[in-house]
Amino acid sequence: MPLILPGNVGSATATTGYDVANSLRFNDGSSDYLNNTSVSSVTSRFTFTISLWVKRSTLGAKSMIGTVGGDSTNFGAIWFDSSDRLNCTEGSGGGTLNFITNRLFRDVSAWFHIVLAIDTTQSTESNRVKIYVNGVQETSFSTSTYPPQNSNMHLNRNGKTQYIGRHTDSTNNYYFDGYITEVVWVDGQQLSNTDLGEFDSDSPNIWKPIDVSGLTFGNNGFYLDFENSGSLGADVSGNSNNFTVNNLTSIDQTTDTCTNNFCTLNPLVAATSRTDNQNYSEGNTIIIPNSTDNYGTTFSTIGVQGSGKWYWEAQIVWNGTSNNANFPRTIGFVTEDYAFNYSYLGQDQESWGMMFSDETPDQWFASHPDENNNEGGTMANGDTVNLALDLDNGYFYFGINGTYINSGNPTSGASGTGAVFTLTATDLSKFIIPAVTNATNTTYYKFNFGNPAYSISSGNSDANGLGNFENAVPSGYFSLCSSNLADFG
Repeated sequence: MPLILPGNVGSATATTGYDVANSLRFNDGSSDYLNNTSVSSVTSRFTFTISLWVKRSTLGAKSMIGTVGGDSTNFGAIWFDSSDRLNCTEGSGGGTLNFITNRLFRDVSAWFHIVLAIDTTQSTESNRVKIYVNGVQETSFSTSTYPPQNSNMHLNRNGKTQYIGRHTDSTNNYYFDGYITEVVWVDGQQLSNTDLGEFDSDSPNIWKPIDVSGLTFGNNGFYLDFENSGSLGADVSGNSNNFTVNNLTSIDQTTDTCTNNFCTLNPLVAATSRTDNQNYSEGNTIIIPNSTDNYGTTFSTIGVQGSGKWYWEAQIVWNGTSNNANFPRTIGFVTEDYAFNYSYLGQDQESWGMMFSDETPDQWFASHPDENNNEGGTMANGDTVNLALDLDNGYFYFGINGTYINSGNPTSGASGTGAVFTLTATDLSKFIIPAVTNATNTTYYKFNFGNPAYSISSGNSDANGLGNFENAVPSGYFSLCSSNLADFG
């Protein structure tokens, strides 16, 4: 089974570097986007730079990162096509630009830093357009059309609508689905990759952001860091080129960023034959089957191995009907050796799950070949389930609204008080990956690995002060994110 780990990893204990606090989570089903109108007098239509970080959620569909223009033909755009290639294009009129990468962007667990740097005054054609991804200049293209020298570009044009997260053409919006942060627009300069990021001195293959607040942004320039929950479109460059927010709220502001990459569900890795109709949303934190009887097991993007204490939550969405077709199936975890041929978690030695039984009495029970036990606990719509995995001692605990069933105590250490599962040394030697089996489109889980897409009434962080959880995180437990993984790497 392929295991996909985060692309850019930062350390919670790092003493240097620049930490990005927030991103915006775009959900294409909600028609999320930002827009503004460019200034009446841009600094230069010849020379400018666009920089941003993105983490994709949906693959295989046209997805607009940003566009500028007034209609379907006279526009400029940065986008992913249905083959998952990066496109930097302009329509007819003015300058002509068309670049399509050979590189495919199919890692839904990774953040990508994309830079488009333009200077059409350059006499050498190859210097007029430079595209960087994670600090490396792209040189392999299926299409590469350079603009004529001294072309005026649509992308940096006076008085035109600028969009982040959708197409300028309202008949084909192609809304972006995923996460965006550190949106930088510099009007009047063709910047280099090193003006906007750097390779980590300790891990030279890791590209990371730098503080760009000191850049000269030019008349049409802006910098969106999404740190103000009350004004998500605020330009912090000093230009006040603010954006209007459409269908985005404070819930869509998340700490899943290019310097701390949180776990999500993984649409690329799913088990059983009945998973082709699973619908993912809200940055792959929610999965809903497309029918009333569509068992399918889905895994997360982050696995852990050998050590550490790990915590995550999920909110139950349930219609309250206790029958076989109307209750959430199993939530739990698998090892890297899961066989892919079972209907739900807990049917083989490589998976463990908690299932709510519709039999008398209604209660949660532990599902695993060696441990099929009634554990108790009722269920209601909106409940939060608590999942605590102690790899240091080999135990798993399960709670409801902060109370652990079987009188469990996740902080009991070697005694494993009330643990619903005990893991063997062989189990602990493998990667363990959070997972879920859904059964119906009327009942499902909203996952929270520390980056919830739903309202949290209290707000609790982990042992490193990271994540946002409904219930108190047991002492010594950590959320599943790259910063915490660095501590246990």
